[in-house]
Amino acid sequence: MKKKEKKELMWRRLDNSAKIFPLSSSRKYSSVFRISAVMKEKVIPSSLEKAVNGALSKFIFFKVRLKKGFFWYYFEYNDKKVVIEEEKDYPCKYIDQITNNDYLFKVTYFDKKINIDIFHSLTDGNSAIQFFKEIVYQYIEIVYANDFKNALRTDRKFDYNIEDSYLKNYNKKAKNNIKSKKAYILKGRKIPFDAIRATHEILDLTKLKEITKQKGVTMTQYLTAVLIQSIYKGNMKQKENNRPIKICVPVNLKKYFKSKTLSNFFSYITVTADGNKIDYNNLDDILKLVKNDFENLLKPEEIMKTMSLNVKLGNNFFIRIIPLFLKQIFVKLSYLEIRKYTTTTLSNIGRIGIIAEYQKYIEQFLFLIAPERVEKIKCSTCSYGDKMFFTFTSVLMPTNIEKEFKAILEEQGISVEIESNGV
Repeated sequence: MKKKEKKELMWRRLDNSAKIFPLSSSRKYSSVFRISAVMKEKVIPSSLEKAVNGALSKFIFFKVRLKKGFFWYYFEYNDKKVVIEEEKDYPCKYIDQITNNDYLFKVTYFDKKINIDIFHSLTDGNSAIQFFKEIVYQYIEIVYANDFKNALRTDRKFDYNIEDSYLKNYNKKAKNNIKSKKAYILKGRKIPFDAIRATHEILDLTKLKEITKQKGVTMTQYLTAVLIQSIYKGNMKQKENNRPIKICVPVNLKKYFKSKTLSNFFSYITVTADGNKIDYNNLDDILKLVKNDFENLLKPEEIMKTMSLNVKLGNNFFIRIIPLFLKQIFVKLSYLEIRKYTTTTLSNIGRIGIIAEYQKYIEQFLFLIAPERVEKIKCSTCSYGDKMFFTFTSVLMPTNIEKEFKAILEEQGISVEIESNGV
């Protein structure tokens, strides 16, 4: 290991996005996302523990705890034992560092399912998938050792670093003069006891691809349009039509820049559907708007602009010199205001590719993100095999949006199965 890597292993700064999460998070807003693998057979806890430790030896930079500095939080090496336990709580809940031996990820299991909940300061969804896949691979190799005894195992080498790719790639001269309008905010009675309902809508991926090809849109664009119509039909009253439905869509910046960082490196676009300009009852009308927004906002110069403005804010001299306890108050108040410009988030981490000889042991994957005070429902999706798994995580009692989403897809000829955590 190089001298620089040894130093980074003992202590390192948080990346530009990671800085915000400890300041804005709380037990009610966790900034946690979850990836799950449903196996074909019941999970063996002792084998899972070995697999997690084996994967962590390859992803050594995830062996960290979060510490408070005077101006910012920072990462410090954590040599404690990783906690592996049976799932007892709702998904995407706040990770208590004391009970979790200071780790910023939590591995749990239940019956045939393996979960990893990750605090967003540690990494983004793209890197988390690589770590989780390695856990699953090692678990399969341990449990089904006889199947792999004479097999030629794929050498899974990981070429990564932990640079802050935001600072490396941003443009100091970027400007943004666009004025934004506040978004329609989801309404409804909340589920008591801080519970979270997870509803998984399992879509026929072949049919979804067929329809999106016919309509000339991507799957993310199509699902965004269906989500907008579902919110209109399931939650919005006619008199509230003056506020646009705004969908925040995270963007993996590693696709646009030469980055192999394990740290966060993502941005976002916001799709705006204004009922005064489009017909919410016409899905093709919504699709046209969504496609146009995606194409304009995903232009390289627009991606650079959004990413750079966020970096400039985090790197502002006056913000940097504010003590941490004052930053925390400022960021929490600012974050609540900023979230009023988004109705919900839809995060698509795409196809989860698994090496062929391991696929027969895995039933499906799921991806979930934590809802919060303003965005009371959040949406996430991934695909595996011939299925797409679209998940609503919600703190609202009514399930109208989820029902409308299913109904709209079925009207389009896409079969939908429902799974839920029972809340």
